[in-house]
Amino acid sequence: FGSSSRPRISLQPAIFDPLPNARTRRTAMAVTKEEDVQMMLVCKTHLGTRNCDYRMKRYVFRRTVDGIHIIHLGKTWEKIMVAARVICAIENPSDIIVASQRPYGSRAVLKFSQYTGALAMA
Repeated sequence: FGSSSRPRISLQPAIFDPLPNARTRRTAMAVTKEEDVQMMLVCKTHLGTRNCDYRMKRYVFRRTVDGIHIIHLGKTWEKIMVAARVICAIENPSDIIVASQRPYGSRAVLKFSQYTGALAMA
């Protein structure tokens, strides 16, 4: 009969491409970035303090009426990706030292060291 509503099946073997083309990687990276930024928003990572050092001004997106600086999450994500690449390049995880002086940073330091095998100084 004429046209069938069934999908066509190719008899050629499927080709496994371990490195998809650049457009697919960029699209996947953009989706990942959006998801990560959404998670950072939920965790209120973007909320800064009233004080802003001159070195941090380039990372500040806006200042609220209350004087709280809002951190630019796109730039934060980029810096996290750079740090992740550097950490992945280190062969022995015990060579990594993670430190935090602030009390609210100690939990993050301990979790990071637990998952990566790094040395914690919290």
